[in-house]
Amino acid sequence: MEEITFIEVPPLQVLGIRRRENYRIIPELLYQIFEFAIKDRITIAGMPMMLLHEASREEAIEADRTGTADVEVAMPVSGKVRSCGDVQLYTLPGGRMARIVHTGPYETAEISYQKLMTLIAEKGLQVTGPIREIYYNNPQEVKPEEILTEILAPVG
Repeated sequence: MEEITFIEVPPLQVLGIRRRENYRIIPELLYQIFEFAIKDRITIAGMPMMLLHEASREEAIEADRTGTADVEVAMPVSGKVRSCGDVQLYTLPGGRMARIVHTGPYETAEISYQKLMTLIAEKGLQVTGPIREIYYNNPQEVKPEEILTEILAPVG
């Protein structure tokens, strides 16, 4: 059973790309960041992630269908780093976050999201910013049932 915890997350320096598109562009955008980091010999300091800006599941489905989803991907980095073109250096804010780790295909993450949002509401809290999905393994290298995705929702 997936345990939900509340944690303090520090601010995080990342290289990121943000654009309006369908969610299926996520792997391509992450590849752009990896390629940029390798070319510039940038130290990757964490796992790749996506930030969800749509306010509800329904809004995300519609935005994906119409190609207007607010897609943002990021990669934690350290050391001397510069922005270039679409790949920008910035700091993701830290703070208190509700956390759950989903095990299994991305398509089944809705169950974990429902558990997380239910507990947030039960505690009288609200989501205060973009939800982060952190990807701990490559779906091309592991079985679908072994995919690990950490979901962090900033709360207040």
